[in-house]
Amino acid sequence: MTAIYVDADACPVKPEALKVAERHGLPLYIVSNGGIRPSPHPLVKTIIVATGADEADKWIADRATEGDIVITADIPLAARVIENGATALRHDGDLFTPANIGNRLAMRDLMADLRGSDPFLKGSGKSFGKRDKSRFLDRLEQLVRAATNR
Repeated sequence: MTAIYVDADACPVKPEALKVAERHGLPLYIVSNGGIRPSPHPLVKTIIVATGADEADKWIADRATEGDIVITADIPLAARVIENGATALRHDGDLFTPANIGNRLAMRDLMADLRGSDPFLKGSGKSFGKRDKSRFLDRLEQLVRAATNR
């Protein structure tokens, strides 16, 4: 059965993911290092992992397989779940794919190097808005329908 996993730390679309999971009767795993209030919804499984770097990512990557959908902005996590056959989706509706994940990883590493060499270099500063949320909902709905019609 298809499951939806949310890399929940700083994820702005948890309520939207729940709407789609509820519509299709799918389990929704909200995974974080803590600080997330557990949901009483019967489809939601709140997972609190050990404190430490990438513990939530490890938990998700160890479980997400073909047919599952992972919501994350973490590019290395996206790469791992794609290797497992799962689908990786950013909270703005942008899809990570086998065709683009290598370039995304390379760009991430390049930007990390640039930020390391220039302490005044800032991120993109792109804000998250209603259009991003709408695109996310549309894309997640499409992915769930494709995964459950196999």
